[in-house]
Amino acid sequence: MMTKMEYHNPVLLKETVDGLNIKPDGIYVDVTFGGGGHSREIMRRLGPNGRLFAFDQDEDAQANVIDDERFVLIPENFRFIKRFLRFHGVKAVDGILADLGVSSHQFDVPERGFSTRFEAELDMRMSKKNELNAFVVVNEYDEADIKRVLVDYGELKNGGAMAHVIVEARRNEPIKNSEQLKKVLSRFLPGHKSNKILAQIYQAIRIEVNQEMDVLKEFLEQSLEILKVGGRLSVISYHSLEDRLVKRFMRNGMFEGEPERDMFGNFEVPFKSIEKLIIPTDEEIAINNRARSAKLRVAEKK
Repeated sequence: MMTKMEYHNPVLLKETVDGLNIKPDGIYVDVTFGGGGHSREIMRRLGPNGRLFAFDQDEDAQANVIDDERFVLIPENFRFIKRFLRFHGVKAVDGILADLGVSSHQFDVPERGFSTRFEAELDMRMSKKNELNAFVVVNEYDEADIKRVLVDYGELKNGGAMAHVIVEARRNEPIKNSEQLKKVLSRFLPGHKSNKILAQIYQAIRIEVNQEMDVLKEFLEQSLEILKVGGRLSVISYHSLEDRLVKRFMRNGMFEGEPERDMFGNFEVPFKSIEKLIIPTDEEIAINNRARSAKLRVAEKK
C-alpha cells in the first residue's frame, strides 16, 4: 500500500472548477491529478452517473487515488489524453481541467531536484520513467542546444554566455548536482537577483527535460477534438510561455499566425472565452505561495 503524499492546497480551486460548469451526469477530465484537490471538488459536484478521469505520470500521485467507482486515474502523460480516453471507451467529454507546472509536492521533495532551495542531484523528471533528465541536458547537450534551452525556456538574455561557461566547466568534471551548477554559474547570480535568475535557469532545464511546451500543444489540440460542443476547458498556467500558448489557442485555435476569414471577413474560431483572465487573491497567495504566478483561463467549445 502506498503512503499518502503531502500536497498543498490546490490553486484557484473554486474558480477553476466553477469554470467547468459541472453537469451532474457529465464526463470530466483532470489531466494534472497531483494531490487530487481539484478532482475531489469535481467529484463533489458530480451525480451518481457522472464520471471523472484523471491523468498523472508521477508515480507519487498513485497514493492519492479517490476510492469511488465514478473515478479512474490513468498513470500517463496527458499528451496522450485522446488515446487513453478511447481505451476507456470515451470519445467526447464535457470538460477538461489542467493545472500546469510542477506540483507543490514535487518542489518539496529534495531528491526530485525541482527546487532551488535544496542541494540535489540534477534530475527534474516529472516521471521517473523518462530517460532524459537535467544531468543529461547540462552535461551532454552541446553549447548551442544549452543556449536554446536557456534563452527560449528561461527567457535569459545571457543564455549564450551561461551555456559557454557550463560547457567549459564540465570539461574538468561532470556537473552532478544543484550546488555545482550554482557554483559554475555564480558570476551570473548577483546577490539581489540570484533567486530569480536561478529560478529561470531551473525552469528552462525542467521544461526541456519534460518537453512541457510540446506536451501542452499536443494536449490543447486534442482537447479541442474531444470536447463536446458547449464543453469547457479550464487551464491554470504559471509562466508567460505557457500562458501565451493557452491564450492564443483559446482565442483562435492556433499557436502561430491567424485563422482564415470567411466570405464575410469574420474569423471562424473554435472557442468562446467564458471569463477574463483570473488571478488569485492576495489572501490565497498568502496561504499558498505557489499561487502567486497562477493565471486561469476558461473557454467553451463552440
